[in-house]
Amino acid sequence: MLLRAYSIGLFPMADSADDPELFWVEPEIRGVIPLDSFHVSRSLAKAIRKRPFEIRYDTAFDAVVAGCARPAPGRPTTWINTSIRSLYAALHRMGHAHSVEAWQGESLVGGLYGVSLGAAFFGESMFSVRKDASKICLVHLVERLRARGFELLDTQFTTEHLKSFGAIDVPKAEYDLLLARAIASPNLEF
Repeated sequence: MLLRAYSIGLFPMADSADDPELFWVEPEIRGVIPLDSFHVSRSLAKAIRKRPFEIRYDTAFDAVVAGCARPAPGRPTTWINTSIRSLYAALHRMGHAHSVEAWQGESLVGGLYGVSLGAAFFGESMFSVRKDASKICLVHLVERLRARGFELLDTQFTTEHLKSFGAIDVPKAEYDLLLARAIASPNLEF
C-alpha cells in the first residue's frame, strides 16, 4: 500500500514521534531537486575533497532512521513514530528503502533515508551529528542517482537548506507528470 501511495504522489506522516496515528500528505506544491542542476557550494566541495567520512549505503538503515527520529538542536521532536519506523524497515527489506550513511571509524555520524520506486527517489529525512555529514550524504545520493539513471529526486517540501542545493517548488500538476514518467520506468537498482 505504501509503494502504491508513493506512485500516486502520497506519503505518510505522523503529528509527532509519540502519536501512533499516520496521515497521508499530498502537497499542492512539491519539493524537487532537479538532478541536472544540483548545486554544491564551494565550501562543501572543499569539505568533500578532505574525505572526512566514509560513505556507505544500506549498511545501517535502522540506525539512520533512528538518527533522523532523535531530537536535534532546533528540532525538539520529529514526525517519525514507531509505525513509520516499522513501515520503512519493511520497505528496506523489500529493497525499496535505502540509506546513505556517513561514518567516522565505527560511529555513524550522519545519514539520510528514502524510498526508490521506478526511476524516482523520495527523500524522507536526514540527520547529522558532525558538521556537513548529512550534506555530504546528499551529495553522494545525487551522484548515485545520476549514475544509475534516476529521473526524480522528491524532497516532499523545500526548505532554505534544500534550496541551497537547487531544490525547487513544483506545482502538483507538473509534479504528477514528473512522477508518472519516473514511475513508468522499470525499478532501477539503487
